[in-house]
Amino acid sequence: KQWYQRRVAITAGRFKKVTGREPHHFLRRGIVFSHRDFDQILTLKEQGKPFYLYTGRGPSSDALHVGHLVPFFFTKWLQDVFDVPLVIQLTDDEKFLWKDLTLEQCMKLAYENTKDIIAVGFNPEKTFIFSDLNYIPSCKEFYHNVVRIQKCVNFNQAQKIFGFDETSYIGKVSFPAIQACPSFSTSFPHMFGETKVPCLIPCAIDQDPYFRMTRDVAPRLHLPKPALLHSTFIPALQGAGTKMSASDANTAIYVSDTPNQIKKKINKYAFSGGKTSVEEHREQGGDTSVDVSYQYLRYFEPDDARLAQIKKEYECGEMLTGELKKILIERLQGIIKEHQEQRAKVTNEMIQQFMSTEKRSVI
Repeated sequence: KQWYQRRVAITAGRFKKVTGREPHHFLRRGIVFSHRDFDQILTLKEQGKPFYLYTGRGPSSDALHVGHLVPFFFTKWLQDVFDVPLVIQLTDDEKFLWKDLTLEQCMKLAYENTKDIIAVGFNPEKTFIFSDLNYIPSCKEFYHNVVRIQKCVNFNQAQKIFGFDETSYIGKVSFPAIQACPSFSTSFPHMFGETKVPCLIPCAIDQDPYFRMTRDVAPRLHLPKPALLHSTFIPALQGAGTKMSASDANTAIYVSDTPNQIKKKINKYAFSGGKTSVEEHREQGGDTSVDVSYQYLRYFEPDDARLAQIKKEYECGEMLTGELKKILIERLQGIIKEHQEQRAKVTNEMIQQFMSTEKRSVI
């Protein structure tokens, strides 16, 4: 609650004043619901001082689902609003350690996921996408920061933060330092040189332990603490308390789904907050707090007035579950269609541009 109040205080007034832009609907609706030091990022913007964005993706499937798109959509909006550099980490090394995948499979998945990330529309002049398995061996500065971080966190601390035990591979125990490393601009000499540039990390709330550790380590390395913006999870189609799973395609809408697949999945699997009969629903209305179609629209319908009207009509019984699902189906079909069109335009040359380590002027 305290975090939420801080968010409201910052975004409702100061954000618009500093940026000249209305807050994103993720911020207005509490989807991005908490932060660490975002007020300091706004101060940097006011002062005309540089900062950069960092987000990432663990490539464990050929295609992203809509839950994966949420942080990328928000990050693109942040890049557009602030006009700042962005680094995107593909943790193919992590997936090799945690999943039953070969190195070659992990690297291939990272390559395919890169196409989906580029399709979101990031600025190629200011965005660096990198695979851990490819970039770290070629950049001594990144690895130097990794070992500096590793020396600051003992096993007892890592065990308490991440739940490691005596059966954990040593690679898993050492990995948090690799995810922490992009929080420090000196890990990217081709972008920032030796300049210590502050970092803002938009991420899902489950990633916060990595960055609490990073913030604890930063002062000991004489580097700025990263700021954070936390987002909630979009639920699986089956409803609250369920999680999208790459092993069950029916839990999520994927960016590779056809319009018909999207329609079938939502109609068949999207949990409904409606009543058991039309008569009962007309009389009592639906429950938007548990209805998956409405909850998804909170993420993917940017028009506040439109969303409020849908909520009102569904809760009073005027709108039926099938009608609500139809709205979501059409909305997601449009988003996925546009994404697929943009992905089809991604070339090997574009991928090389985003992943290039040639020096670039970004600050």
